Amino acid sequence: MTPRETILSALADLLRTVPHVPVLRGEVLPERVPPAGLMILRDGEPGEPGVTLSPLRYHYQHRAEIEAVVQGNDRDTTFAALCASVGEAISADRTLGGRCDWIEAEAPRPVDLPVEGATGLKAAVIPVILHYSTADPLA
Repeated sequence: MTPRETILSALADLLRTVPHVPVLRGEVLPERVPPAGLMILRDGEPGEPGVTLSPLRYHYQHRAEIEAVVQGNDRDTTFAALCASVGEAISADRTLGGRCDWIEAEAPRPVDLPVEGATGLKAAVIPVILHYSTADPLA
């Protein structure tokens, strides 16, 4: 696996430590959202790297995204708990076991989405910045 894929897989595994909340990677939103919510990790964009020449290294601030979705009558409380759990998981392992230099989440911007014939959804994208370096921009 490339360093980028290793880091994204480690982030997905870290998110899976949040109890009772399934984590998908690159999937479409399923028809049913579990009671505790759902997270979908999007690989995002690595952006333009900074480069050092001796030794040659490409330094990325890769922007991945976590789509957090909850549904139900108490969705505001459930959503707040889900976001707090994501923050706690990231704070517990800011280097993904030494796989990257640093990870940090940005504040979500929640929206309420109506669903015809069902309780509405509360959803947000939580940007996660992954700081890492590689010897090859294709890695």
